[in-house]
Amino acid sequence: MSERAVRIGDFSGYLGDRFTALDEALAGDPVDVLVGDYLAEITLAALSLRYQRDPSGGYVEYFVDQIRPHLAALAGRGVKVVTNAGGFHPAALASKLRELAASDGVSLRVAHIDGDNVLEQLPAYQRSGHRLESLDSGAALAEWDASPLAANAYLGGWGIAAALQAGADIVVCGRVTDASLTTGPAAWWHGWGREAWDELAGAVLAGHIIECGPHATGGNFSGFTRVPDMLVPGFPVAEVAADGTAVIIKHARDGGTVSTDTVTAQLVYEIQGPRYLNPDVTVHLDEVRLHPDGADRVRVSGATGSPPPPTTKVAVFGKIGYQVVNTVYVTGLDIDEKVDLLRAQISRNLPQGITELDITRIGSPAADPETQWDATAGVRVMVTARDREPLERFDAAGRLGSLYLQSIPGFFHDGGSGMTSAPRPRIDYWPALLPMSEVPHRAVLDDDSTVDVSVPVTEPVRPQPEHPEPTGSPEIIDARRAPLGVLAHARSGDKGGNSNVGIWVPDERAWPWLRDTLSTAELRRLVPELKDLEVVRHEFPKLRAVHFVLRGLLGTGGSSNLRVDQVGKAVGEYLRAKHVPIPRDLLPAEGDDHVAD
Repeated sequence: MSERAVRIGDFSGYLGDRFTALDEALAGDPVDVLVGDYLAEITLAALSLRYQRDPSGGYVEYFVDQIRPHLAALAGRGVKVVTNAGGFHPAALASKLRELAASDGVSLRVAHIDGDNVLEQLPAYQRSGHRLESLDSGAALAEWDASPLAANAYLGGWGIAAALQAGADIVVCGRVTDASLTTGPAAWWHGWGREAWDELAGAVLAGHIIECGPHATGGNFSGFTRVPDMLVPGFPVAEVAADGTAVIIKHARDGGTVSTDTVTAQLVYEIQGPRYLNPDVTVHLDEVRLHPDGADRVRVSGATGSPPPPTTKVAVFGKIGYQVVNTVYVTGLDIDEKVDLLRAQISRNLPQGITELDITRIGSPAADPETQWDATAGVRVMVTARDREPLERFDAAGRLGSLYLQSIPGFFHDGGSGMTSAPRPRIDYWPALLPMSEVPHRAVLDDDSTVDVSVPVTEPVRPQPEHPEPTGSPEIIDARRAPLGVLAHARSGDKGGNSNVGIWVPDERAWPWLRDTLSTAELRRLVPELKDLEVVRHEFPKLRAVHFVLRGLLGTGGSSNLRVDQVGKAVGEYLRAKHVPIPRDLLPAEGDDHVAD
Protein backbone atom coordinates (compact mmCIF):
# COMPACT_ATOMS: atom_id res chain seq x y z
CA MET A 1 0.00 0.00 0.00
CA SER A 2 1.28 3.45 -0.91
CA GLU A 3 0.04 6.96 -0.15
CA ARG A 4 1.75 8.27 -3.28
CA ALA A 5 -0.46 8.58 -6.33
CA VAL A 6 -0.01 5.66 -8.69
CA ARG A 7 0.97 6.68 -12.22
CA ILE A 8 -0.89 4.54 -14.75
CA GLY A 9 0.03 5.09 -18.39
CA ASP A 10 -1.98 3.89 -21.37
CA PHE A 11 -0.39 2.46 -24.52
CA SER A 12 -3.34 1.11 -26.52
CA GLY A 13 -6.96 2.11 -27.03
CA TYR A 14 -7.97 -0.59 -29.54
CA LEU A 15 -6.54 -3.36 -31.67
CA GLY A 16 -4.68 -1.46 -34.40
CA ASP A 17 -3.69 1.54 -32.31
CA ARG A 18 -0.22 2.99 -32.91
CA PHE A 19 2.28 0.14 -32.79
CA THR A 20 5.05 2.29 -31.32
CA ALA A 21 2.97 3.46 -28.35
CA LEU A 22 4.61 1.06 -25.90
CA ASP A 23 8.06 2.19 -27.09
CA GLU A 24 6.98 5.81 -26.53
CA ALA A 25 5.52 5.14 -23.07
CA LEU A 26 8.72 3.51 -21.87
CA ALA A 27 10.80 6.36 -23.31
CA GLY A 28 8.57 8.96 -21.65
CA ASP A 29 8.01 10.09 -18.09
CA PRO A 30 8.18 7.45 -15.31
CA VAL A 31 5.08 5.33 -14.71
CA ASP A 32 4.27 2.56 -12.26
CA VAL A 33 1.84 0.61 -14.42
CA LEU A 34 1.25 0.43 -18.17
CA VAL A 35 -2.20 -0.58 -19.42
CA GLY A 36 -3.29 -1.60 -22.91
CA ASP A 37 -6.90 -1.94 -24.10
CA TYR A 38 -7.52 -3.94 -27.29
CA LEU A 39 -11.08 -5.24 -27.03
CA ALA A 40 -13.69 -2.90 -28.48
CA GLU A 41 -17.02 -4.65 -29.11
CA ILE A 42 -16.49 -4.64 -32.87
CA THR A 43 -12.94 -5.99 -32.31
CA LEU A 44 -14.28 -8.88 -30.24
CA ALA A 45 -16.56 -9.79 -33.15
CA ALA A 46 -13.61 -10.07 -35.54
CA LEU A 47 -11.39 -11.83 -32.99
CA SER A 48 -14.14 -14.38 -32.30
CA LEU A 49 -13.91 -15.63 -35.88
CA ARG A 50 -10.16 -16.10 -35.59
CA TYR A 51 -10.58 -17.97 -32.31
CA GLN A 52 -13.20 -20.23 -33.88
CA ARG A 53 -10.78 -21.12 -36.66
CA ASP A 54 -7.85 -21.67 -34.27
CA PRO A 55 -8.80 -22.24 -30.58
CA SER A 56 -5.11 -22.43 -29.63
CA GLY A 57 -4.83 -18.71 -30.36
CA GLY A 58 -7.55 -16.14 -29.93
CA TYR A 59 -5.30 -13.57 -28.25
CA VAL A 60 -3.84 -10.36 -29.71
CA GLU A 61 -0.56 -11.27 -31.38
CA TYR A 62 0.02 -7.59 -32.17
CA PHE A 63 0.63 -7.04 -28.45
CA VAL A 64 3.23 -9.82 -28.37
CA ASP A 65 5.22 -8.03 -31.06
CA GLN A 66 4.89 -4.74 -29.17
CA ILE A 67 6.10 -6.01 -25.79
CA ARG A 68 8.78 -8.49 -26.87
CA PRO A 69 11.62 -5.91 -27.21
CA HIS A 70 10.85 -4.42 -23.78
CA LEU A 71 10.72 -7.43 -21.47
CA ALA A 72 14.15 -6.77 -19.96
CA ALA A 73 13.42 -3.05 -19.47
CA LEU A 74 10.12 -3.81 -17.75
CA ALA A 75 11.81 -6.23 -15.38
CA GLY A 76 14.68 -3.84 -14.67
CA ARG A 77 12.43 -0.88 -13.90
CA GLY A 78 9.74 -2.82 -12.05
CA VAL A 79 7.00 -1.44 -14.29
CA LYS A 80 3.83 -3.54 -14.21
CA VAL A 81 1.80 -4.26 -17.38
CA VAL A 82 -1.94 -4.98 -17.40
CA THR A 83 -3.74 -5.69 -20.67
CA ASN A 84 -6.87 -7.33 -22.08
CA ALA A 85 -4.88 -8.57 -25.08
CA GLY A 86 -5.65 -12.08 -23.84
CA GLY A 87 -8.87 -11.88 -25.84
CA PHE A 88 -10.51 -15.29 -25.93
CA HIS A 89 -7.49 -17.18 -24.56
CA PRO A 90 -5.64 -15.26 -21.79
CA ALA A 91 -3.94 -18.46 -20.60
CA ALA A 92 -2.32 -18.98 -24.00
CA LEU A 93 -1.01 -15.42 -24.11
CA ALA A 94 0.33 -15.68 -20.55
CA SER A 95 2.14 -18.90 -21.50
CA LYS A 96 3.57 -17.26 -24.62
CA LEU A 97 4.92 -14.32 -22.60
CA ARG A 98 6.53 -16.64 -20.05
CA GLU A 99 8.18 -18.55 -22.91
CA LEU A 100 9.53 -15.35 -24.47
CA ALA A 101 10.81 -14.02 -21.14
CA ALA A 102 12.58 -17.32 -20.41
CA SER A 103 14.19 -17.38 -23.86
CA ASP A 104 15.47 -13.83 -23.27
CA GLY A 105 16.76 -14.71 -19.80
CA VAL A 106 14.35 -12.27 -18.17
CA SER A 107 12.67 -12.94 -14.85
CA LEU A 108 9.04 -11.83 -15.12
CA ARG A 109 6.02 -13.28 -13.37
CA VAL A 110 2.98 -13.49 -15.65
CA ALA A 111 -0.55 -14.11 -14.38
CA HIS A 112 -3.85 -14.21 -16.20
CA ILE A 113 -7.47 -13.59 -15.33
CA ASP A 114 -9.93 -16.40 -15.97
CA GLY A 115 -13.70 -16.73 -15.99
CA ASP A 116 -15.01 -14.27 -18.55
CA ASN A 117 -15.42 -16.82 -21.35
CA VAL A 118 -18.86 -18.29 -20.62
CA LEU A 119 -19.75 -19.65 -24.08
CA GLU A 120 -19.90 -23.29 -22.96
CA GLN A 121 -22.05 -22.37 -19.94
CA LEU A 122 -24.80 -20.67 -21.98
CA PRO A 123 -27.02 -23.79 -22.26
CA ALA A 124 -26.69 -24.44 -18.50
CA TYR A 125 -27.54 -20.82 -17.73
CA GLN A 126 -30.67 -21.07 -19.85
CA ARG A 127 -31.72 -24.39 -18.30
CA SER A 128 -31.45 -22.84 -14.85
CA GLY A 129 -33.78 -20.03 -15.80
CA HIS A 130 -31.48 -17.24 -16.97
CA ARG A 131 -33.06 -15.78 -20.09
CA LEU A 132 -30.03 -13.64 -21.01
CA GLU A 133 -32.34 -10.92 -22.31
CA SER A 134 -30.98 -8.42 -24.80
CA LEU A 135 -30.28 -5.07 -23.17
CA ASP A 136 -31.71 -3.42 -26.29
CA SER A 137 -34.81 -5.46 -27.18
CA GLY A 138 -35.59 -7.38 -23.98
CA ALA A 139 -35.91 -10.61 -25.97
CA ALA A 140 -34.46 -13.84 -24.56
CA LEU A 141 -31.29 -15.26 -26.06
CA ALA A 142 -33.26 -18.35 -27.15
CA GLU A 143 -35.17 -16.11 -29.57
CA TRP A 144 -32.01 -14.96 -31.33
CA ASP A 145 -31.69 -16.01 -34.95
CA ALA A 146 -28.01 -16.85 -34.62
CA SER A 147 -25.84 -19.53 -33.06
CA PRO A 148 -23.50 -18.03 -30.44
CA LEU A 149 -19.85 -18.43 -31.29
CA ALA A 150 -18.50 -16.30 -28.42
CA ALA A 151 -19.82 -15.13 -25.05
CA ASN A 152 -17.75 -13.10 -22.63
CA ALA A 153 -18.82 -11.63 -19.31
CA TYR A 154 -17.41 -8.27 -18.24
CA LEU A 155 -15.24 -8.74 -15.14
CA GLY A 156 -14.15 -6.08 -12.67
CA GLY A 157 -10.68 -5.17 -11.44
CA TRP A 158 -10.31 -7.25 -8.28
CA GLY A 159 -8.76 -10.23 -10.05
CA ILE A 160 -6.11 -7.89 -11.45
CA ALA A 161 -5.50 -6.45 -7.96
CA ALA A 162 -5.14 -9.98 -6.54
CA ALA A 163 -2.63 -10.97 -9.23
CA LEU A 164 -0.53 -7.87 -8.59
CA GLN A 165 -0.70 -8.44 -4.85
CA ALA A 166 0.60 -11.98 -5.42
CA GLY A 167 3.65 -10.59 -7.23
CA ALA A 168 2.66 -10.65 -10.90
CA ASP A 169 4.62 -8.33 -13.20
CA ILE A 170 2.30 -8.77 -16.18
CA VAL A 171 -1.43 -9.47 -15.86
CA VAL A 172 -3.17 -10.77 -18.97
CA CYS A 173 -6.94 -10.39 -19.10
CA GLY A 174 -9.75 -11.25 -21.43
CA ARG A 175 -13.04 -9.33 -21.28
CA VAL A 176 -12.64 -7.22 -18.19
CA THR A 177 -14.25 -3.79 -18.39
CA ASP A 178 -12.01 -1.21 -20.04
CA ALA A 179 -11.78 0.74 -16.77
CA SER A 180 -10.80 -2.40 -14.81
CA LEU A 181 -7.32 -2.14 -16.33
CA THR A 182 -6.91 1.00 -14.21
CA THR A 183 -9.16 0.16 -11.24
CA GLY A 184 -7.29 -3.08 -10.44
CA PRO A 185 -3.82 -1.50 -10.25
CA ALA A 186 -5.14 1.51 -8.27
CA ALA A 187 -6.88 -0.73 -5.73
CA TRP A 188 -3.73 -2.85 -5.37
CA TRP A 189 -1.42 0.14 -5.04
CA HIS A 190 -3.50 1.93 -2.42
CA GLY A 191 -4.75 -1.16 -0.59
CA TRP A 192 -8.43 -0.20 -0.95
CA GLY A 193 -11.14 -2.39 0.52
CA ARG A 194 -13.91 -3.88 -1.58
CA GLU A 195 -16.37 -1.24 -0.32
CA ALA A 196 -14.24 1.86 -0.87
CA TRP A 197 -16.99 3.08 -3.19
CA ASP A 198 -15.87 6.68 -3.72
CA GLU A 199 -12.24 5.71 -4.27
CA LEU A 200 -13.23 2.96 -6.72
CA ALA A 201 -15.55 5.36 -8.53
CA GLY A 202 -12.70 7.82 -9.02
CA ALA A 203 -10.45 5.07 -10.39
CA VAL A 204 -13.14 3.85 -12.79
CA LEU A 205 -13.53 7.39 -14.07
CA ALA A 206 -9.76 7.78 -14.49
CA GLY A 207 -9.69 4.48 -16.35
CA HIS A 208 -12.54 5.58 -18.58
CA ILE A 209 -10.66 8.77 -19.47
CA ILE A 210 -7.35 7.11 -20.40
CA GLU A 211 -8.69 3.85 -21.88
CA CYS A 212 -8.85 5.26 -25.44
CA GLY A 213 -5.30 6.58 -25.46
CA PRO A 214 -4.90 9.82 -27.48
CA HIS A 215 -8.64 10.48 -27.22
CA ALA A 216 -7.66 12.33 -24.02
CA THR A 217 -4.76 14.26 -25.58
CA GLY A 218 -6.42 15.74 -28.67
CA GLY A 219 -7.15 12.74 -30.90
CA ASN A 220 -10.66 12.64 -32.42
CA PHE A 221 -11.27 16.02 -30.76
CA SER A 222 -13.47 18.63 -32.44
CA GLY A 223 -11.02 21.35 -31.46
CA PHE A 224 -8.07 19.54 -33.10
CA THR A 225 -7.00 22.58 -35.14
CA ARG A 226 -5.84 24.26 -31.94
CA VAL A 227 -4.05 21.26 -30.46
CA PRO A 228 -0.25 21.59 -30.70
CA ASP A 229 1.70 18.89 -32.53
CA MET A 230 -1.28 16.84 -33.65
CA LEU A 231 0.91 14.81 -36.00
CA VAL A 232 1.59 12.26 -33.25
CA PRO A 233 -0.50 13.00 -30.14
CA GLY A 234 0.85 11.28 -27.06
CA PHE A 235 -0.80 8.73 -24.78
CA PRO A 236 -2.28 9.82 -21.44
CA VAL A 237 -1.24 9.02 -17.89
CA ALA A 238 -3.55 9.03 -14.87
CA GLU A 239 -2.08 9.91 -11.48
CA VAL A 240 -4.64 8.24 -9.20
CA ALA A 241 -4.46 9.41 -5.57
CA ALA A 242 -5.38 7.41 -2.48
CA ASP A 243 -8.78 9.13 -2.30
CA GLY A 244 -9.61 8.20 -5.91
CA THR A 245 -9.18 11.67 -7.36
CA ALA A 246 -6.93 11.80 -10.38
CA VAL A 247 -4.80 14.11 -12.46
CA ILE A 248 -4.70 13.37 -16.19
CA ILE A 249 -1.39 14.20 -17.87
CA LYS A 250 0.66 13.14 -20.87
CA HIS A 251 4.34 12.40 -21.37
CA ALA A 252 6.07 15.79 -21.64
CA ARG A 253 8.06 14.79 -24.73
CA ASP A 254 4.98 13.82 -26.75
CA GLY A 255 2.59 15.81 -28.92
CA GLY A 256 -1.01 16.75 -28.27
CA THR A 257 -2.36 18.38 -25.15
CA VAL A 258 -4.38 17.64 -22.03
CA SER A 259 -7.07 20.25 -21.36
CA THR A 260 -10.46 20.33 -19.68
CA ASP A 261 -12.00 20.02 -23.15
CA THR A 262 -9.94 17.01 -24.28
CA VAL A 263 -10.78 15.30 -20.98
CA THR A 264 -14.47 16.23 -21.24
CA ALA A 265 -14.51 14.73 -24.72
CA GLN A 266 -13.49 11.35 -23.35
CA LEU A 267 -15.60 11.65 -20.21
CA VAL A 268 -18.87 11.94 -22.21
CA TYR A 269 -17.79 9.22 -24.66
CA GLU A 270 -19.72 5.93 -24.72
CA ILE A 271 -21.67 6.47 -21.53
CA GLN A 272 -25.38 5.83 -20.99
CA GLY A 273 -26.07 8.70 -18.60
CA PRO A 274 -24.94 10.08 -15.22
CA ARG A 275 -24.89 6.59 -13.65
CA TYR A 276 -21.99 4.56 -14.97
CA LEU A 277 -22.44 0.87 -14.14
CA ASN A 278 -19.35 -1.23 -13.47
CA PRO A 279 -18.92 -4.68 -11.87
CA ASP A 280 -16.98 -3.12 -8.97
CA VAL A 281 -18.95 0.07 -8.30
CA THR A 282 -21.73 2.26 -9.63
CA VAL A 283 -20.14 5.58 -10.54
CA HIS A 284 -22.19 8.77 -10.17
CA LEU A 285 -20.98 11.38 -12.62
CA ASP A 286 -23.38 14.20 -11.70
CA GLU A 287 -20.88 16.17 -9.60
CA VAL A 288 -17.69 15.45 -11.54
CA ARG A 289 -15.55 18.54 -11.94
CA LEU A 290 -12.51 19.23 -14.11
CA HIS A 291 -9.91 21.83 -13.13
CA PRO A 292 -6.68 22.85 -14.88
CA ASP A 293 -3.73 21.87 -12.69
CA GLY A 294 -0.85 23.28 -14.72
CA ALA A 295 0.37 22.75 -18.27
CA ASP A 296 -1.15 19.58 -19.71
CA ARG A 297 -2.59 18.63 -16.33
CA VAL A 298 -6.31 18.33 -15.51
CA ARG A 299 -7.57 17.39 -12.06
CA VAL A 300 -10.66 15.13 -12.01
CA SER A 301 -12.74 15.11 -8.84
CA GLY A 302 -16.31 14.78 -7.62
CA ALA A 303 -17.06 11.21 -8.69
CA THR A 304 -18.94 9.28 -6.00
CA GLY A 305 -19.68 5.61 -5.81
CA SER A 306 -22.25 3.16 -4.52
CA PRO A 307 -22.48 -0.64 -4.68
CA PRO A 308 -22.54 -2.13 -8.17
CA PRO A 309 -25.57 -3.86 -9.69
CA PRO A 310 -25.98 -7.60 -9.05
CA THR A 311 -25.54 -8.34 -12.76
CA THR A 312 -22.77 -7.87 -15.28
CA LYS A 313 -22.94 -7.54 -19.05
CA VAL A 314 -22.26 -10.52 -21.29
CA ALA A 315 -21.18 -9.83 -24.87
CA VAL A 316 -22.51 -12.62 -27.08
CA PHE A 317 -21.58 -12.85 -30.75
CA GLY A 318 -23.05 -15.06 -33.45
CA LYS A 319 -22.78 -15.39 -37.20
CA ILE A 320 -25.94 -14.28 -39.01
CA GLY A 321 -24.75 -14.62 -42.58
CA TYR A 322 -22.45 -12.99 -45.09
CA GLN A 323 -21.99 -9.65 -46.78
CA VAL A 324 -20.29 -7.98 -49.74
CA VAL A 325 -19.54 -4.25 -49.83
CA ASN A 326 -18.31 -2.05 -52.71
CA THR A 327 -18.15 1.70 -53.29
CA VAL A 328 -18.62 3.35 -56.68
CA TYR A 329 -18.84 7.02 -57.64
CA VAL A 330 -21.23 9.37 -59.43
CA THR A 331 -20.38 12.78 -60.81
CA GLY A 332 -21.89 16.12 -61.72
CA LEU A 333 -25.53 17.00 -62.29
CA ASP A 334 -28.77 15.02 -61.75
CA ILE A 335 -27.25 13.10 -58.84
CA ASP A 336 -30.60 11.97 -57.41
CA GLU A 337 -31.72 10.61 -60.77
CA LYS A 338 -28.36 8.91 -61.34
CA VAL A 339 -28.49 7.15 -57.97
CA ASP A 340 -32.10 6.13 -58.58
CA LEU A 341 -31.19 4.50 -61.90
CA LEU A 342 -28.18 2.77 -60.36
CA ARG A 343 -30.39 1.44 -57.56
CA ALA A 344 -32.91 0.06 -60.04
CA GLN A 345 -30.23 -1.56 -62.22
CA ILE A 346 -28.36 -3.10 -59.29
CA SER A 347 -31.60 -4.41 -57.78
CA ARG A 348 -32.85 -6.05 -60.99
CA ASN A 349 -33.32 -9.82 -60.85
CA LEU A 350 -31.90 -10.31 -57.37
CA PRO A 351 -31.04 -13.97 -56.69
CA GLN A 352 -33.30 -15.74 -54.22
CA GLY A 353 -31.75 -15.72 -50.77
CA ILE A 354 -30.54 -12.13 -50.75
CA THR A 355 -31.77 -10.67 -47.47
CA GLU A 356 -30.80 -7.00 -47.76
CA LEU A 357 -29.53 -4.65 -50.44
CA ASP A 358 -28.51 -1.25 -49.07
CA ILE A 359 -27.47 1.54 -51.44
CA THR A 360 -26.26 4.69 -49.67
CA ARG A 361 -25.15 7.90 -51.31
CA ILE A 362 -22.23 9.53 -49.52
CA GLY A 363 -22.00 13.29 -49.91
CA SER A 364 -23.27 15.80 -52.47
CA PRO A 365 -21.31 17.46 -55.28
CA ALA A 366 -20.54 21.17 -54.97
CA ALA A 367 -22.74 23.57 -56.92
CA ASP A 368 -19.81 25.03 -58.87
CA PRO A 369 -17.00 22.51 -58.42
CA GLU A 370 -13.40 23.66 -58.64
CA THR A 371 -12.06 20.14 -59.24
CA GLN A 372 -13.55 16.89 -60.55
CA TRP A 373 -13.55 15.50 -57.01
CA ASP A 374 -15.64 18.44 -55.81
CA ALA A 375 -18.23 17.22 -58.32
CA THR A 376 -18.19 13.63 -57.05
CA ALA A 377 -20.26 11.64 -54.55
CA GLY A 378 -19.74 8.07 -53.38
CA VAL A 379 -22.35 5.30 -53.55
CA ARG A 380 -21.85 2.44 -51.10
CA VAL A 381 -23.49 -0.84 -52.16
CA MET A 382 -23.88 -3.49 -49.45
CA VAL A 383 -25.66 -6.80 -49.99
CA THR A 384 -26.28 -9.50 -47.36
CA ALA A 385 -27.52 -13.10 -47.27
CA ARG A 386 -27.79 -15.92 -44.76
CA ASP A 387 -25.57 -18.15 -46.92
CA ARG A 388 -22.63 -17.56 -49.22
CA GLU A 389 -24.24 -19.03 -52.32
CA PRO A 390 -26.77 -16.23 -53.09
CA LEU A 391 -24.00 -13.65 -52.83
CA GLU A 392 -21.78 -15.65 -55.14
CA ARG A 393 -24.64 -15.75 -57.66
CA PHE A 394 -25.23 -12.02 -57.17
CA ASP A 395 -21.58 -11.42 -58.18
CA ALA A 396 -21.34 -7.85 -56.92
CA ALA A 397 -18.18 -6.95 -58.84
CA GLY A 398 -19.57 -8.36 -62.07
CA ARG A 399 -22.97 -6.71 -61.63
CA LEU A 400 -21.47 -3.28 -60.93
CA GLY A 401 -18.81 -3.71 -63.60
CA SER A 402 -21.44 -4.49 -66.25
CA LEU A 403 -23.05 -1.03 -65.93
CA TYR A 404 -20.35 1.16 -67.49
CA LEU A 405 -21.86 1.23 -71.00
CA GLN A 406 -25.54 0.95 -70.04
CA SER A 407 -26.02 3.16 -67.04
CA ILE A 408 -25.30 6.76 -66.08
CA PRO A 409 -22.65 9.22 -67.25
CA GLY A 410 -19.85 9.97 -64.81
CA PHE A 411 -19.98 6.51 -63.18
CA PHE A 412 -16.72 4.87 -62.08
CA HIS A 413 -14.99 2.93 -59.31
CA ASP A 414 -11.56 3.36 -57.71
CA GLY A 415 -9.32 1.50 -60.13
CA GLY A 416 -6.59 1.39 -57.52
CA SER A 417 -8.63 -0.69 -55.09
CA GLY A 418 -10.89 -2.66 -57.43
CA MET A 419 -14.19 -4.31 -56.52
CA THR A 420 -14.98 -7.61 -54.85
CA SER A 421 -17.58 -10.36 -54.98
CA ALA A 422 -16.04 -12.37 -52.14
CA PRO A 423 -18.51 -12.77 -49.23
CA ARG A 424 -17.33 -11.99 -45.71
CA PRO A 425 -18.94 -13.31 -42.51
CA ARG A 426 -21.46 -11.03 -40.83
CA ILE A 427 -21.36 -11.12 -37.02
CA ASP A 428 -24.22 -9.92 -34.83
CA TYR A 429 -23.97 -8.72 -31.24
CA TRP A 430 -26.24 -9.64 -28.32
CA PRO A 431 -25.62 -7.67 -25.10
CA ALA A 432 -27.13 -9.61 -22.18
CA LEU A 433 -27.07 -9.52 -18.38
CA LEU A 434 -26.09 -12.31 -16.02
CA PRO A 435 -25.86 -12.36 -12.20
CA MET A 436 -22.26 -11.89 -11.12
CA SER A 437 -22.70 -14.87 -8.83
CA GLU A 438 -22.94 -17.07 -11.95
CA VAL A 439 -19.65 -15.86 -13.43
CA PRO A 440 -16.37 -17.37 -12.17
CA HIS A 441 -13.67 -14.76 -11.61
CA ARG A 442 -10.18 -15.84 -10.64
CA ALA A 443 -6.56 -14.83 -10.96
CA VAL A 444 -4.33 -17.66 -12.18
CA LEU A 445 -0.72 -17.20 -11.07
CA ASP A 446 2.46 -18.42 -12.75
CA ASP A 447 2.61 -21.49 -10.49
CA ASP A 448 -0.97 -22.44 -11.55
CA SER A 449 -2.35 -21.52 -8.14
CA THR A 450 -5.54 -19.46 -8.21
CA VAL A 451 -7.10 -16.64 -6.26
CA ASP A 452 -10.89 -16.62 -6.43
CA VAL A 453 -12.67 -13.26 -6.47
CA SER A 454 -15.93 -13.16 -4.54
CA VAL A 455 -19.02 -11.26 -5.63
CA PRO A 456 -19.05 -7.74 -4.16
CA VAL A 457 -21.82 -6.19 -2.12
CA THR A 458 -24.47 -5.15 -4.64
CA GLU A 459 -27.69 -3.20 -4.77
CA PRO A 460 -30.54 -3.13 -7.32
CA VAL A 461 -30.08 -0.94 -10.35
CA ARG A 462 -31.70 2.43 -10.06
CA PRO A 463 -32.88 4.19 -13.22
CA GLN A 464 -30.85 6.98 -14.71
CA PRO A 465 -31.87 10.38 -13.29
CA GLU A 466 -34.41 12.32 -15.31
CA HIS A 467 -33.73 15.89 -16.35
CA PRO A 468 -36.61 18.13 -17.40
CA GLU A 469 -36.72 19.10 -21.04
CA PRO A 470 -36.33 22.79 -21.91
CA THR A 471 -39.80 24.31 -22.02
CA GLY A 472 -39.41 25.74 -25.51
CA SER A 473 -37.06 27.30 -28.02
CA PRO A 474 -35.06 30.07 -26.35
CA GLU A 475 -36.05 33.58 -27.35
CA ILE A 476 -33.01 35.24 -28.88
CA ILE A 477 -33.38 38.93 -29.66
CA ASP A 478 -30.16 39.35 -31.62
CA ALA A 479 -29.07 36.09 -33.28
CA ARG A 480 -27.28 34.75 -36.32
CA ARG A 481 -27.68 31.28 -37.80
CA ALA A 482 -24.35 29.47 -37.65
CA PRO A 483 -23.04 25.92 -37.19
CA LEU A 484 -23.55 24.53 -33.69
CA GLY A 485 -19.82 23.77 -33.72
CA VAL A 486 -18.99 27.47 -33.70
CA LEU A 487 -19.58 27.33 -29.94
CA ALA A 488 -19.82 23.66 -29.03
CA HIS A 489 -17.61 20.61 -29.02
CA ALA A 490 -19.00 17.08 -29.40
CA ARG A 491 -17.92 13.46 -29.07
CA SER A 492 -19.95 10.44 -30.13
CA GLY A 493 -19.52 6.69 -29.93
CA ASP A 494 -21.29 3.35 -29.62
CA LYS A 495 -22.68 0.97 -27.03
CA GLY A 496 -24.10 -2.01 -28.87
CA GLY A 497 -26.96 -0.83 -31.06
CA ASN A 498 -27.06 2.61 -29.44
CA SER A 499 -25.02 5.65 -30.33
CA ASN A 500 -24.33 8.33 -27.78
CA VAL A 501 -23.32 11.93 -28.29
CA GLY A 502 -22.18 14.50 -25.73
CA ILE A 503 -22.20 18.21 -26.64
CA TRP A 504 -20.58 20.82 -24.41
CA VAL A 505 -19.46 24.44 -24.47
CA PRO A 506 -16.13 25.72 -23.12
CA ASP A 507 -17.63 29.18 -22.46
CA GLU A 508 -19.69 29.23 -19.27
CA ARG A 509 -21.78 32.08 -20.69
CA ALA A 510 -23.00 29.75 -23.45
CA TRP A 511 -24.25 26.99 -21.14
CA PRO A 512 -27.81 28.37 -20.62
CA TRP A 513 -28.15 28.80 -24.39
CA LEU A 514 -26.91 25.26 -25.12
CA ARG A 515 -29.16 23.71 -22.49
CA ASP A 516 -32.24 25.54 -23.76
CA THR A 517 -31.43 24.91 -27.41
CA LEU A 518 -30.65 21.20 -27.35
CA SER A 519 -33.97 19.69 -26.38
CA THR A 520 -34.92 16.24 -27.60
CA ALA A 521 -37.37 17.82 -30.05
CA GLU A 522 -34.68 20.08 -31.47
CA LEU A 523 -32.27 17.16 -31.81
CA ARG A 524 -34.90 15.26 -33.79
CA ARG A 525 -35.35 18.29 -36.03
CA LEU A 526 -31.61 18.59 -36.59
CA VAL A 527 -31.12 14.85 -37.20
CA PRO A 528 -34.05 13.44 -39.24
CA GLU A 529 -32.63 9.89 -38.93
CA LEU A 530 -33.89 9.90 -35.32
CA LYS A 531 -37.54 10.29 -36.33
CA ASP A 532 -38.62 6.79 -35.27
CA LEU A 533 -35.99 6.14 -32.59
CA GLU A 534 -36.06 6.55 -28.83
CA VAL A 535 -33.85 9.41 -27.64
CA VAL A 536 -32.75 9.75 -24.00
CA ARG A 537 -31.50 13.14 -22.83
CA HIS A 538 -29.34 14.03 -19.80
CA GLU A 539 -27.57 17.13 -18.56
CA PHE A 540 -24.15 17.57 -16.94
CA PRO A 541 -24.20 21.18 -15.68
CA LYS A 542 -20.76 20.91 -14.05
CA LEU A 543 -19.34 20.02 -17.47
CA ARG A 544 -21.69 22.40 -19.37
CA ALA A 545 -22.79 19.37 -21.40
CA VAL A 546 -25.97 17.89 -22.82
CA HIS A 547 -25.82 14.15 -23.49
CA PHE A 548 -28.06 12.00 -25.67
CA VAL A 549 -28.44 8.25 -26.10
CA LEU A 550 -29.77 7.43 -29.58
CA ARG A 551 -31.33 4.01 -29.11
CA GLY A 552 -31.17 1.72 -32.13
CA LEU A 553 -29.33 4.12 -34.44
CA LEU A 554 -26.67 1.42 -34.93
CA GLY A 555 -29.12 -1.45 -35.43
CA THR A 556 -28.05 -4.35 -33.24
CA GLY A 557 -24.39 -3.32 -33.12
CA GLY A 558 -21.43 -2.07 -35.09
CA SER A 559 -20.43 -5.48 -36.41
CA SER A 560 -23.71 -6.08 -38.26
CA ASN A 561 -25.58 -2.85 -39.05
CA LEU A 562 -25.74 -1.45 -42.57
CA ARG A 563 -24.64 2.11 -41.78
CA VAL A 564 -21.49 3.43 -43.43
CA ASP A 565 -20.56 5.03 -40.08
CA GLN A 566 -20.98 1.65 -38.38
CA VAL A 567 -20.15 2.69 -34.83
CA GLY A 568 -21.43 6.26 -34.81
CA LYS A 569 -18.05 7.97 -34.51
CA ALA A 570 -19.08 10.80 -36.86
CA VAL A 571 -22.50 11.60 -35.34
CA GLY A 572 -21.06 14.36 -33.15
CA GLU A 573 -19.35 16.15 -36.03
CA TYR A 574 -22.49 15.80 -38.15
CA LEU A 575 -24.45 17.51 -35.38
CA ARG A 576 -21.86 20.29 -35.01
CA ALA A 577 -22.27 21.11 -38.70
CA LYS A 578 -25.99 21.84 -38.27
CA HIS A 579 -26.99 25.52 -38.28
CA VAL A 580 -28.88 26.93 -35.29
CA PRO A 581 -29.67 30.49 -34.08
CA ILE A 582 -26.82 31.71 -31.87
CA PRO A 583 -26.83 34.95 -29.84
CA ARG A 584 -24.43 37.38 -31.46
CA ASP A 585 -22.80 38.22 -28.15
CA LEU A 586 -21.67 34.59 -27.85
CA LEU A 587 -20.25 34.32 -31.35
CA PRO A 588 -16.49 34.56 -31.87
CA ALA A 589 -15.00 37.35 -33.88
CA GLU A 590 -15.62 37.39 -37.62
CA GLY A 591 -13.27 35.05 -39.45
CA ASP A 592 -12.83 32.88 -36.35
CA ASP A 593 -16.20 31.13 -36.26
CA HIS A 594 -15.41 27.68 -37.57
CA VAL A 595 -14.56 25.98 -34.30
CA ALA A 596 -15.31 26.21 -30.59
CA ASP A 597 -12.59 28.01 -28.67
